Amino acid sequence: MDANEIKKQVGYAAVDEFITSGMKIGLGTGSTAVWAVRRLGELLKAGKLHGVLAVATSSQTEMECQNLGIPLKSLNDPEIGGSLDFAVDGADEVDEELNLTKGGGGALLIEKIVAYSAKKFVVVVDSSKLVKNLGLGFPVPVEVLREARVSAARACDALGARAEVRMAVKKMGAVITDNGNILLDLKFAKAFDPRGMETELSRVPGVLGNGIFSRNVSEVLAAHSDGRIERLKK
Repeated sequence: MDANEIKKQVGYAAVDEFITSGMKIGLGTGSTAVWAVRRLGELLKAGKLHGVLAVATSSQTEMECQNLGIPLKSLNDPEIGGSLDFAVDGADEVDEELNLTKGGGGALLIEKIVAYSAKKFVVVVDSSKLVKNLGLGFPVPVEVLREARVSAARACDALGARAEVRMAVKKMGAVITDNGNILLDLKFAKAFDPRGMETELSRVPGVLGNGIFSRNVSEVLAAHSDGRIERLKK
């Protein structure tokens, strides 16, 4: 199976197993999570699901939902009330304790709000994302107010990370998130405690969110190249 087919398989599996009619769900961002969005759209169009309300984690996911006719709400709408039955998203890294690094697509702040608002949060990845320790192969992103760029970078450096502003590829300057902020990518030289680091990064003035997810991960579905889907639980 090629990489795209692997992602499709695990994205479809999460929707088929966990989403039922009438649920309030959070839909993640990225090349694996998009297959869950597409599967949901298929099932709604076919009438196999109904009454589902979705919250999107990014403008990319929002546009995908609009194209597929998936009913969208915000977490603040009365029909949602700040709580979700289920959320599905991808990850950039998953460690042995099912802690995550997320934010490669720049949507980490809303992704965390949605994931931590869900009664059940399931992560879909291909097996290449499984690692022993977070932050050593893939940088940990943090979303930062532009005014705090230098001070936040210094504070992150003091926590053992080398902070770099994420630069745009097809425009001049830094990447700007959906929320109008910049991203710092943190590169760590040695392993750290994810739960403790998530808390410490949250305390840095000017940091609005960080890409370490150490809470509320219910299950990880990891797809392998032979078609096998590995189920990982805490």
